[in-house]
This record gives sequence, C-alpha cells and structure tokens, in this order.
Amino acid sequence: MSVVFKDGATVLFQGDSITDASRSRQDASNMGHGYAAMASAWFSAEFPEKRVRFINRGISGNRAADLVHRWEEDCIALKPTWVSILIGVNDTWRGFDRNDPTSVESFEASYRTILEATNKTLRAGIIMLEPFLLPIPDNRRQWRADLDPKLHAVRALAREFGARLVPTDGIFAAAAARREMEFWAPDGIHPTPAGHALIAQAWLRTVGAIR
Repeated sequence: MSVVFKDGATVLFQGDSITDASRSRQDASNMGHGYAAMASAWFSAEFPEKRVRFINRGISGNRAADLVHRWEEDCIALKPTWVSILIGVNDTWRGFDRNDPTSVESFEASYRTILEATNKTLRAGIIMLEPFLLPIPDNRRQWRADLDPKLHAVRALAREFGARLVPTDGIFAAAAARREMEFWAPDGIHPTPAGHALIAQAWLRTVGAIR
C-alpha cells in the first residue's frame, strides 16, 4: 500500500486526552507527547519531501458531543486534507465516575455530525481510531458493556463514510497477551509511551507509511 497523503497535505489529529497528550496550548504547532507526536515525527523523518503538515487539536476529557461543539473552529477552519479522530472512551467513563452516561444513539449521532460536516465542507480524507479499553483495574471490566456498542458504531460509521479504520481495541488486547496490561496502559485507558507507540505504528500502517 502506498502512502495516502499527497504532497503538502495537512493532517489534523482530533480527540480526547489520548490525542491531547499534554500538548502546549501556547504553541499551535506542538503535537504533545503521545501517538500523534510519534506518528507525525516518524512520517516526517521518513517522507520529508512530501512536506506534510500535522496539527493536534485533541482536548483532554472530550466526548463526541464536545467535538461537535468545536468542530467549526478546531477542524473546518483549519482546512485539513485529512482528519484523524479518536473519541469514545469518555462517553463511557463519565457514565461510571459522574453518573453522566452517553447513550450509543447519542454518541453515534454526534460522531455522524462531525463526519458529515467533514465530508460536506472539506471533502477531507478520514481516519478513525477505535476507542479502546483494557480491564485494569478490575472494575473496568463492567465498562465493556457500555463501550462495545459504541465501538461497533465507530466501525459501522467507518464503513459508511469510507474512512480508514485503525483497529486500536484489538491491538491493545493482543498486546496485553504479550506483556502485562500495566505496561501498555496502567489505568486501562491512558497509554504509556509503549502504548502510544503501538497506536502510532498502527496509524502509520493504516495510512501506508509502514508495512
């Protein structure tokens, strides 16, 4: 598979804290310290002649509805040619720690809204990453009943909108069979550097940058 980005493309990373990864709000070009930084740095080192520009606008704590509210400013106005989205775990989490659940129907509707806006206004390529969860600590196991329908909605939307799908949930499950879950994500949600590298590798494979 060849690289999907044309020369001079602009690639926007969007999502929650996993994408945010402590990026600087004072430096618009800062990519944070997570998978978005790793993937963009590796791509730029491997394909400098393509002059691809990368932007990170992930915001910690966001849910799909939050993306809807800021999509005009933090996506449409930036005019990306590709949009990469990782969202969903907070739509599950808030139902358990704040008694503020998001139904799968509401989650899917919000996600559909930003995908439709991206298609209609930008005609940008779309990369969707599955929300993922490891069962650590043990009480995270009960979260799967809420997350799994949202995960299936993401997969269905990716098919419908012709997006490239990064199978993040399965990748973390497979990685946890190779080494203890704490090595990849100590709280089951936020990746370690090794966990972020897993995402970056999968993302790069999905866009044809590595095999």
